[in-house]
Amino acid sequence: MFTGIIEETGQTVFLKKAAVSAAIRIRADLITQDLRTGDSVAVNGVCLTVTDTKRGFFDADVMHETLQKSALGNLRDGMPVNLERAMPMNGRFGGHIVTGHTDGTGHITGIRQDENAVWYQISTSPEILRRIVCKGSITVDGVSLTVAGLTDHFFTVSVIPHTRAQTIFKTYETGTEVNLENDLIVRYIEKYMTVRTPSVQTQDNRISRAYLERNGF
Repeated sequence: MFTGIIEETGQTVFLKKAAVSAAIRIRADLITQDLRTGDSVAVNGVCLTVTDTKRGFFDADVMHETLQKSALGNLRDGMPVNLERAMPMNGRFGGHIVTGHTDGTGHITGIRQDENAVWYQISTSPEILRRIVCKGSITVDGVSLTVAGLTDHFFTVSVIPHTRAQTIFKTYETGTEVNLENDLIVRYIEKYMTVRTPSVQTQDNRISRAYLERNGF
């Protein structure tokens, strides 16, 4: 589990693609100080398992499914990446619950300066948009952010100077593809709101707004 608070920005050494998978090497100074083989690291919000590590870099394998659901396949030698190690049990929970299992990708479709903040407009699929709640949380390339605006076609986030300085947000341009992960809590709510109860019960006992109102919620 991750929190969406980026520890450092690393640099892609190489992304070596096979037929449907890839191997990646990342240069990183901070997180490799105590990183071990088998540990989990979120790379631009995608949870990867460390296959080898030495002081200053680590390797990981990227599965077919991961390449399909994320923008990791766009990485090239020398490109910066957001990095976060899995949350320790005694760590602070500074962001929100982040699994590192992306729901898909979006594209930066607008960037606007607003005094000390920068607004980013991100377009994505209806499937991801329907799970976004205004003022709720969203993970963009591994960064935990609050949704400031939402339409049927895009959502917006406002990024403070510290976040831009500590992440790859400062490198974004219109058209940049980003990894997106919906809030885990919203996923569970959606599941329970749509799942059918056992067949021995009636349709009226499905978890719905009407069901909750009948039972005092």
